[in-house]
Amino acid sequence: MQNPDVIIIGAGAAGLFCAQAAGHRGRRVLVLDHANKAGKKILMSGGGRCNFTNLHATPADYLCSNRHFVKSALARYTPWDFLALTERHGVAHVEKNPGQLFCRDGARDILDLLLAECASACVEIRLNTGIRSIRPLPDTGFTVETSTGRHQCRSLVIATGGLSIPTMGATGFGYQVAEQFGHSLLPTRAGLVPFTITGTTLSALCKSLSGTAVAGVTARCNGTEFTDDLLFTHRGLSGPVMLQISSFWQAGDSLQLDLLGNGNGLHWLQEQQAQRADSELKTLLGERFTRKLASALLEHFGIDNRPLRQYTPAQLEAIANQLGNWQITPAGTEGYRTAEVTLGGINTDEISSKTMESKKQPGLFFIGEVLDVTGHLGGFNFQWAWASAHAAAEAVG
Repeated sequence: MQNPDVIIIGAGAAGLFCAQAAGHRGRRVLVLDHANKAGKKILMSGGGRCNFTNLHATPADYLCSNRHFVKSALARYTPWDFLALTERHGVAHVEKNPGQLFCRDGARDILDLLLAECASACVEIRLNTGIRSIRPLPDTGFTVETSTGRHQCRSLVIATGGLSIPTMGATGFGYQVAEQFGHSLLPTRAGLVPFTITGTTLSALCKSLSGTAVAGVTARCNGTEFTDDLLFTHRGLSGPVMLQISSFWQAGDSLQLDLLGNGNGLHWLQEQQAQRADSELKTLLGERFTRKLASALLEHFGIDNRPLRQYTPAQLEAIANQLGNWQITPAGTEGYRTAEVTLGGINTDEISSKTMESKKQPGLFFIGEVLDVTGHLGGFNFQWAWASAHAAAEAVG
């Protein structure tokens, strides 16, 4: 396809979805990507199960400098729309947490769905293709010089994603294109990413407890909180609750961790003291966590292990505060290497919220993660990929 109506750079979730949607509208679409395979990040997402949407997605689930920007696209292509598409393709799914839909049989089902839709819409996908230059044409459109040839198009869609997981081929190419055409960028950093810990906390807790999970932990930072599972790793702290709160953390900030969950620790300890006065604290905590974690926590916080009846009300309150208000300052995060998303990106004030078209260069569109839009963990970022891609597909060509 020498001169298509639309060229989409990026064969990931957003790019493929936009391609098939535009193709079904009768547009001739060419997808270009430097990778050797399409949809690599789709295949590894959700532990290989692909959390492809969240039924409860709302604009409040997204971080963006312009909090109104996501509203139009999300309203016009909903999670139920994508769910209907998966059902037409017979993709079986499971709902793990409320609203979080995963492929039952694996992420390959979502990639196969997108490729099948592209094929039915006569979309051409050209991989192993580097982009050498992009130039606007005098009247309308673009010339795209690639390692495999030159193409002209009326509409150009940048769907290259952010900087997260460079081993999957992530680059800053989309940001470079944006700057070429006069767009401003908001500072980028790794989001939905594990924390690294140093010092005695790392040696005494994280390394020795690596692989140990704690359910129902509440993490707070900068006025935001999440409650979910925490995971100790040999580098620090991970798990859904840590990934969630990482998007609100800045270098030097401390985290407040409630291991007993949502501020109910003291009440729970008082109940246990009334009902099981002869049980030791370590036994009690071992039932709630694991024996190994219970022992490590008591040692780390310097808490004497005794039968519950031997603790005074003040001592019980102090224990609840130590376990329910654990202040910890991470050394940093694991960075883009393991981050699920990139925070920041192309300034959305310079993009049409209805069509994803540049306000600076007609015919140029940006979709997905390359924009300054980041969803919470749990299928929200895939839903943004589908919604922003759909918005652009309705306007290209």
